[in-house]
Amino acid sequence: MLPQCARFIRRLCFTRRALTVACFLLVAAGVALFSSNWLIVNASQHLTWNDIRTVPARNVGLVLGAKPGNRYFTRRINTAAALYHAGKVKWLLVSGDNGKKEYDEPSAMQQALMAKGVPEAAIFCDYAGFSTLDSVVRARKVFGESRITIISQAFHNQRAIWLAQQYGIDAIGVNAPDLNKRHGTYTRLREKLARVSAVLDAKILHRQPKYLGAGITIGADSVHGCPSRQ
Repeated sequence: MLPQCARFIRRLCFTRRALTVACFLLVAAGVALFSSNWLIVNASQHLTWNDIRTVPARNVGLVLGAKPGNRYFTRRINTAAALYHAGKVKWLLVSGDNGKKEYDEPSAMQQALMAKGVPEAAIFCDYAGFSTLDSVVRARKVFGESRITIISQAFHNQRAIWLAQQYGIDAIGVNAPDLNKRHGTYTRLREKLARVSAVLDAKILHRQPKYLGAGITIGADSVHGCPSRQ
């Protein structure tokens, strides 16, 4: 009888400890989600625009990558092209993932922008924009741009602007149309986790882009643009 009681007490103590740890982790996760969202939303207030006509003009627009052909991609391209044709940016830096030969976001963005009437000479490609942090920080450290207009959906622009501020970049955002709630649910849930990751990367880990490399100048005299990837 006594051994059985002892085993029961040990199991009960273990269960209580497990519940305590689980509760602590849930509270910590909630605090992380709330605080990271608060930081990012507050930092980007009054720095994003929906109406292209009222956007301050800057030299370079940074178009953040997405899977070619999906609705986020198409809406970013449409907004970037409209921004260029309105004279709000002189150059477009398209930044995305080209980690595999068969997957090339920047080249797809270049072709889509050209189909919208943006001259090839006005487009520069960043083939190492593997994450939002990589794209934003490389705009400064590789392409020499510390004052940029970011083109993406509003939720993405908020995080990108906050990251830019952490790395000494003056950024504003132009919001491409978002998807409706029914089609964008998964992306919005993923964004909550991405904001926690962004704060950890910038504030605690002080993460840098995966690749940097030689500097590239954006402008009429530059020999670079979107080199052939063949």
